[in-house]
Parts: sequence; C-alpha cells; structure tokens
Amino acid sequence: MGKDVVQVTLRAVVPLEGSFAVFLGNEEKTFVIYVDEPVGSAITRSMRGIVKERPLTHDLLGHVLQAFGGKVDHIVINHLENGVFHARIILSAENELQRRKVVELDARPSDSIALAVQQNATILVSTSVWESVDDMSEALGQIEKKGRSQTDADEL
Repeated sequence: MGKDVVQVTLRAVVPLEGSFAVFLGNEEKTFVIYVDEPVGSAITRSMRGIVKERPLTHDLLGHVLQAFGGKVDHIVINHLENGVFHARIILSAENELQRRKVVELDARPSDSIALAVQQNATILVSTSVWESVDDMSEALGQIEKKGRSQTDADEL
C-alpha cells in the first residue's frame, strides 16, 4: 500500500448505551468511531462468526455481491470533517462477461467496516485522517483490562 493510506485492523467493538465504539488501529495507534446499535451488533456478529437464521441487511448485500461474482476488495476511511467520518468501499467482480471490474462506492464507515469484517477485507485509513485522529490505545487498554478483571471476578 502507498504512503497515502495506513492499514488497520478491527481491535475491539465495545457496546455503549444506544451505540457501539469501534476501535481501529495498528501497533502505532488506535482510534475510535462511534456507530449505531444495529451496525455495531452486525460488526460484532461478523467478528464472532455468528450467522443469523435469516440474513440481515449486511448479510444480504454480501450474498448479492457473491451472486454476481463480486466481493469487497477493501475499504478506505478517507475523510473526517467536523467529527464525521466518510468512507469508500472498493468492490471487485469477475465473471464470464468481464474479466475484472472494480467499483468504488461512497458509504458510511460503519457499513463499510461491517462489510469488510464480514468478507475479511482490508481496512485502510487515509493518512490525512490517520494523522488527525486521537490515539485511543490507552483507553482501549483500560477497557480490556477492566474486561479481564471482570472476567476473572466472574470465574471466582
């Protein structure tokens, strides 16, 4: 990947009251995007490999892409303005009619992340966004430590 993007992974999804905090990052930094409850739940289900009996919206879109020989190649969280993140989904498709077609779609980061996790696609962040977000690594560490402490207490 070029220097204009940074590859990140989904570090954690933390439920909050009425929303979810999605932590994305790498060994250098972690940042957070807040998403609504339905999408946060969809991301969590995909992370855990949980399949609903009936397909939900993100599942349906994934099935439609697959039916047409397509997939999410990668996503890019490419813009941040007034606290609002923007993203692009890069789709690729191969079928008997065309060798390979690439399509770029504007999308909410939450939906983009849900699809990327569902399809094991790469998550990228533009360098300009990466440099402007606060490092939340310490906050995530505290949340994880609290979660481990709670788990240890529950096991006693």
